[in-house]
Amino acid sequence: MENLIIIGILMVLVGAAVLYIWKEKKKGTRCIGCPAAGCCQANGCGEVKRNCNCHTDSN
Repeated sequence: MENLIIIGILMVLVGAAVLYIWKEKKKGTRCIGCPAAGCCQANGCGEVKRNCNCHTDSN
């Protein structure tokens, strides 16, 4: 029974992650997980964060 509970929890977590990625891609976010994904040079804001590589064309 414990295994079913653990599998269920893992499925919910993976499902939530997939849903989050799908929603962000639908909004047009280029760099999911980047702290500056909402506003960086890649999105036209002109602001480049120190550790963000959103502004490169390789993404």
